[in-house]
Parts: sequence; C-alpha cells; structure tokens
Amino acid sequence: MRVINLSFILLAVLSTGFAVSAVETKGLVQVNYVFADGQPSWFENGTGILAYSDSGINVQQALVEVSDSYSNGISFSIIANYYQRGEQNLGISQAQLRYKPLMGGKVRWRARAGFFYPKISLENVDLGWLSPYTYTQSAINSWIGEELRNPGLEFTLYSPGRARRSAYSWEITGGVFKGNDPTGTILSWRGFALHDRQSLNNDRIPFAPYPTVLDEQQVFHPNYVEPFHEFDGHLGFYLGAHLDYFQKVKFRYYYYDNQADPKAISFERLYAWRTKFHSFGLQHNINKNLRFISQWMTGTTTMGLRAVFVNYDAWFAMFSYKLDRHRLSARYDGFKVREDDFMPNDLNNSNGKALTLAWRYNLNKAWQVGVEQHFNQNFAANRATLLEPTEIDQQQSLAVLQYRW
Repeated sequence: MRVINLSFILLAVLSTGFAVSAVETKGLVQVNYVFADGQPSWFENGTGILAYSDSGINVQQALVEVSDSYSNGISFSIIANYYQRGEQNLGISQAQLRYKPLMGGKVRWRARAGFFYPKISLENVDLGWLSPYTYTQSAINSWIGEELRNPGLEFTLYSPGRARRSAYSWEITGGVFKGNDPTGTILSWRGFALHDRQSLNNDRIPFAPYPTVLDEQQVFHPNYVEPFHEFDGHLGFYLGAHLDYFQKVKFRYYYYDNQADPKAISFERLYAWRTKFHSFGLQHNINKNLRFISQWMTGTTTMGLRAVFVNYDAWFAMFSYKLDRHRLSARYDGFKVREDDFMPNDLNNSNGKALTLAWRYNLNKAWQVGVEQHFNQNFAANRATLLEPTEIDQQQSLAVLQYRW
C-alpha cells in the first residue's frame, strides 16, 4: 500500500490561496562517458556493486526542482528525476512543504511534511540531494538514496549562534513517518553499493536471483524490493542533533528506527524489515580551500523471527580542495554486513573498501566538466550460490559534462 500520493503536496500549496510571487525552477543534466569493467550490475540482476557494466555514453543525472515561498513562512519544493537506468525512469524523488515562521528569540522552530531525506548527509548537499564533490557517492549515501526516504513529518528546534552571541549554532530535530518498511532488504542480500542513483517514489530495485532467496523452502522473496511501502501501520521515527562552530566545524548525529514489524509481509512476498542505525557526521573546513568530511553509520536490520538478521557498518573519509574553478576530492570508503541469524544457507556476509578520486571544473555558472576514477575490492558470500567468485575487484572511469540552470 502506498502511504502518500505526492500530488497532494502541490495541491495543498495551491489551495492555500496565497499569491505565488514567482515559482523558481532549477535543473541539472549530467552526461557521462564511462569506462566500465564489465562486471554485471545489480541493475541487470548481476552481483557487481557499481552502476555501470558496459562502456559508453549515458545520461547520468537529469532533474528539475520547482519551488516557491510565501510571505507567511510556507514554502514548497518538488524534485522530478529522469534516470536512464533502473526500473522507473521518470518520477519524483522529493516533495515537501516547509513552514519556517519569521521570529526572533534565541530558540526558533520550523517544520516540514512530505517525501524527503532527513538531513543526515554532509556529503549530499547540492541540488537534488547530489554531491558537489564526487560523481560516485559514498556507500552510506548511495544506500540512503536507494532505500531510505521519509513520507512523514519533521519538527526542528534551532538556535543560531548570532542570536546568542555565541560561536556555536545548534539544531534538534525529530521526525515520524510511514512507508519505509522494506528498508534493509537490499543491504542484506546485495550489500552496499556505490553510485548516485536515487530511487523514485514508485521505484523497484532489482538484485541478483540468489537461489536461497527465491526458493519457496527458504526465504521465498522476489529478487527485487520496492522500498517505499507500508505493511504494518507502525510509525517510524528518527532523532537528530546538529552542532556548528563558526561555520568551520559541523557535527551531525542521527538515530533512525523504522519500527517495522519483521513478521509483516505483502501479497508480492515483500517483507518488512526492522531497521535501526546510528549515524555520525563531521565536517571540518581546514581553511578556505580545504575541507574534511567523514561519516560513520552502524546499525542492524532483521526480517521474520530472526530468519535474517545482520549488523552493518560503513564509513568514509574525504578531503576536498577547491581553488578558483577547480575542485579536487579524494574519498576512502569501508563497509561491512555481518549475519547473525538461524538460516545458514542464506548467506548475507559482505564487505568492501573503495577509493574515489574526482576533479570537477566550472567552465562558467552553467557548465561544468569533470573526471573521476573509482576502485573497489568487495566480497559477498552469496555469490557462491550463483557459482561466481565471492571476492571481486572493480574499477570505473567517468568523464562527465554537466549543465545546470
């Protein structure tokens, strides 16, 4: 059951009756040439953890954001994406209403509702929840873009440092949501991947046809997941805290729990997964040109009466250097999924490490060119059930032309 019709977001805005000053439209298109390693991707029901299997030209990203704000503090934004790869090619990745009243005081508040990301990431801060640093995102934020979106409500208390004549600004945020019950499926059976595709509102994520997953005597689950379903009616929640020091150091902590009933199941044989994690993020602007960004996520997910139970950890550390129109970024990722359940035939252990190097150059305000080189080594125990090597090395080279308006 879908828990949210995204068209209601726009209808609700229009029904307010306030005059729209000027709807703002922003957009971005990226076209790449990729040199791929030939390892079949999960998009093709393969076991590779990179998006591209074949070399050639691709539309990497195409998105449009429509937004506006009103004098009473209400604003809205809707982001539509086109992807060349994946089950759904065109759709909505985010749609939200925001309310931020004009107010003074040391402590203020704001709220939003819709279909959106919690502000977990310090990496994905560009238009459309993209990264301004690399084209292949970290394992953590690649997974968030795949399986995690919040159809729900969020409330934030915040205090700007200037309101207290302090070097520190802080935020405390909390949200409730439905429609994220299958979150954890892809982590357990495919493991972490590295790419930049975000799942759309009615999307389906495929993965390899592992015999133990498809077997009626084992798990009996299709080799795909539709991540934004609600099965049990439970409200999930998250809590977050932000602390900034003079805009030089940023720290973010989030706790997420989708509160799903791991015994719930749909008519398609899609399961609910009880998924919980802690996320810690740090950004240090070392000087006006150089910054350091890091994130660590640790959590668990379970399906059934511990039929599948895994612990997962992922982290990255990135340095990014900007000089005039150039930006150079280097990121190292580590990630691991460890099973601790009573179905030994359903193999869930996976791990890996990756290095991503990127250069981006702004020709002008609209046009950008860039190149990226990515390497990873990854292990997945369930490849053995397909008679494939459990450990593989992958690499990918990208040349990207970007236009934004």
